[in-house]
Amino acid sequence: MFKSLAERFSFRRTSSVATDSNTRTLSEHTARLSVEEHYASAEDSTSNSLKKQDSLVSSNTTSISAGQSVPLVGVGSDGVPRPDPLPLASGVPRKSYDSKALPIRTDGSLDYDALYEDESDNDLSMESHGSVVTHLLSQVKIGMDLTKVVLPTFILERRSLLEMYADYFAHPDLFLRIADLKEPRERMVQVVRWYLSAYHAGRKSSVAKKPYNPILGEIFQCHWDTPELPTGDEASNVEVQDGPVPWCRRDQLTFIAEQVSHHPPISAFYAEHYNKKISFSAHVWTKSKFLGLSIGVHNIGQGTVTLCDLNEEYIVTFPNGYGRSILTIPWIELGGTITITCPQTGYRADIDFITKPFYGGKKNRIQGEIYGPNDKKSFISISGEWSGLMEYKFNDGSKPSKFETFVDVNSIPIFKKKVRPVAEQDENESRKVWREVTAGLKMNDIEKATNAKFQVEQKQREEAKERKETFGEWETKYFKGIGESWIYTTPLLHRLTLEKRDSKR
Repeated sequence: MFKSLAERFSFRRTSSVATDSNTRTLSEHTARLSVEEHYASAEDSTSNSLKKQDSLVSSNTTSISAGQSVPLVGVGSDGVPRPDPLPLASGVPRKSYDSKALPIRTDGSLDYDALYEDESDNDLSMESHGSVVTHLLSQVKIGMDLTKVVLPTFILERRSLLEMYADYFAHPDLFLRIADLKEPRERMVQVVRWYLSAYHAGRKSSVAKKPYNPILGEIFQCHWDTPELPTGDEASNVEVQDGPVPWCRRDQLTFIAEQVSHHPPISAFYAEHYNKKISFSAHVWTKSKFLGLSIGVHNIGQGTVTLCDLNEEYIVTFPNGYGRSILTIPWIELGGTITITCPQTGYRADIDFITKPFYGGKKNRIQGEIYGPNDKKSFISISGEWSGLMEYKFNDGSKPSKFETFVDVNSIPIFKKKVRPVAEQDENESRKVWREVTAGLKMNDIEKATNAKFQVEQKQREEAKERKETFGEWETKYFKGIGESWIYTTPLLHRLTLEKRDSKR
């Protein structure tokens, strides 16, 4: 609900969306991204620069974690001690799993599914990686675009940006209730409620980190069960084989994301619930800049909630993201004004994400107003913190003018997404693509993670080179480009329209 220094120096989340092709941006969830690789993409660097980054993780016999060190085999041309890299010639990553650190199956193999489901995390100690930070700062200037800057592996978040975008639906019940409301005014209020509840779920660490920058063609699929929201009897809940997750039923909320472009790095994602006749489609790409002691992420794109039975759309944009305190303990905040508009009904909302003042003040504050068609005065005001309690009051006299709970994200359940086992996934699905990087990070073995990451990115570079030599073009699988937008190829509204037409024949 959301790719993506996509801050996401840990920015999770985020997705960005704009109300039209000129629309504004997202950077969070952008918020949730972590210094996203989108911005500092190792994929855009040479293998030498990647190895330079790897070597910075250690110094003479660099301590990676308690009781762990990386042996050095010399000094690189850059004067930095270089660790012994994993053998890449064979194309087979080294696997020496510690059963005490990682989940191991009875056959001795690594349980990747359990690894991804484990959301526990070790706090990032910037003090122990000061040389890396210094190296990063030596590459940048104030206002510089960070796309070509190489980010160190130790700040990665152990999941792909595409998976992060699924956090927009951490509260699927709030999303699905939009379709149940009878009045357009109520639906607009519920869209805002769902939207504002989406950001906190992407923060899985007290320290800002960044998800993996998706490779071109990468896919992520998942779904949610919502048993407390019955949507039909068992007989009617058959599999939606022409939907985004063909093994899921009509009473499940399904999600798919695809990395549709590498330059610029664009992610597209789509979710639908067949029985509720509601869907959400979005695309986002980001720009990031170095701001001195922080990183700013600007997301470009837009998202649209579609109510199929009503032919009603709600177009949303997203806030900017900022990675603060990058020299000490980095953290994420959102800033800027976003809009939510419904062209069919005329309802609209303006939400300000307020950045923390340098002295005093609170983090994660929001202030919002919801307007009726053609109204200059809002009928609802909202205030609070997107990471906690948000309250609202009516301004039009329809109800007592006092603040009441709009949504308290800490008192409502987060629904766990369900992902099919890694062993059953295709080679380009997120968890399978990044599984060895994830294992290395979980072990706190930065050497293992860095080399596994290099292998993934090197394969992408080789494929890009081959396409260039054969004059081939990349073809997306689930989304198609229309102007500056990316649209899911077979959205629910389109399929329902065809079903109605066929039923009349």
